[in-house]
Amino acid sequence: MNQIEDLPLKKQIYYAIGQLGWSITINIIGIQLVYFYAPPENAGIQYFIPQIVFFGFLNLVSILAASGRLFDAITDPLIAGLSDRSKHPKGRRIPFLRWGSIPAGLFCFLIFFPIVKEVSYINVIYIFIVQALYFLFLTVYVTPYFALLAELGHTANQRLNLSTYISITYALGIMVASQVPALANFLKDSLQLDFTTAIQFAIGGLLIIAVLLMLLPAFTIEEKRYCKSEPIDIPIIESLKSTFKNPYFKYYVVADFSYFSALTIIMTGLLFYTTVLLFPDNKTKGENLIGILLPVMILTSFILYPIVNILAKKLGKKNLVVISYAVMSIVFLNVYFLGEKFYNTILSPEIQAFGIVLLYSIPLAFVSILPNAILADIAEYDALETKISKEAMYFAARTFLQKFGQTFGIFVFAILLLLGKDPGNDIGIRLTGIAGFLLSLLATIFFSRYDEKTVLDRLEKH
Repeated sequence: MNQIEDLPLKKQIYYAIGQLGWSITINIIGIQLVYFYAPPENAGIQYFIPQIVFFGFLNLVSILAASGRLFDAITDPLIAGLSDRSKHPKGRRIPFLRWGSIPAGLFCFLIFFPIVKEVSYINVIYIFIVQALYFLFLTVYVTPYFALLAELGHTANQRLNLSTYISITYALGIMVASQVPALANFLKDSLQLDFTTAIQFAIGGLLIIAVLLMLLPAFTIEEKRYCKSEPIDIPIIESLKSTFKNPYFKYYVVADFSYFSALTIIMTGLLFYTTVLLFPDNKTKGENLIGILLPVMILTSFILYPIVNILAKKLGKKNLVVISYAVMSIVFLNVYFLGEKFYNTILSPEIQAFGIVLLYSIPLAFVSILPNAILADIAEYDALETKISKEAMYFAARTFLQKFGQTFGIFVFAILLLLGKDPGNDIGIRLTGIAGFLLSLLATIFFSRYDEKTVLDRLEKH
């Protein structure tokens, strides 16, 4: 048997760049979808789908957004099982990255390109289908991609380093996706476009870049040279069940569900916070501010990344994650007060906005890196105990619950939005901050139960 080589730094970077690509696509969806199809009155975006409410608390765009996440959750374990069982000569993971890249980018663009240029139920059906195809091909890429984290990293420290790199590129993806409003405003003015068309142009241009980045690791990393690639033979359902029976994984995944529910609520609300709460009389300023706030948040977080890496090795990853979730809950609570008279008499809207993102950037640095490394440790622990390598299924099981968390977050946001989403009637938007606070607090409580010491002791003995 050939000796498995450690992944050189250059190819570690290539691997991380793949995450930059798919991060751009998913964050365009997260930031723009609800705002594009259920815009506030001052957005300047035409309606494409009926703005009706079901059961008193659900609108069509929330149902569409949630349906995409639910479909994605179902496909995660299916793709993971296919990847874990794959006997492709190029390996269990890399072929999936090649198959998923271009279709994911194409269908992401088509989500924002409704076929009827007015309010129509045909657009609802169209978005439902195209969004499902986007999430299918994104899963084809992302689930095997994350499995590579556990396989390319041969030690806990190597996995921590890889997790750090992909956290950087995921955050850069948020920064790129956040430029859509500013880029759209620039295109609108320079090309004399209506704002809806300008948004579509901006998204299309960014997605071309995203696809090229996703393809980089797919064609530069020789999987069998750097990974011990052994297909498994157990059925997909049995493999999925076994991951949830792992006692160390249970607390991890429940906390993850709560955190991603909170994060989805806050990310979906970003454009509403700036255009409705902080700058109700100048929506363009609020839109453009997003393109500044998110890069500031990410860059501030980047500065802390080396500290995260050092502290994790000295203090343990679990303790840092628990503290980070607790701090996040406090930051999210402050969303409720943005733009209130009391806050405005003390702080300008700009300072309020920058204050929130700067405070959030501190726990974000830790949560961006450590959970992926922790899950890779859990997957490696399970492989040692059971003699079965099912890394993709662990990451799929995580994203399976993560997508349900995101779906839950979308529903909560949609319900609260109906209470008020416009300037002068904004209580629903404010309450999203309270929801984020409560869910982050739950994540803190659950993650504190994870037994990191037992897992790491077993890995050290290997």
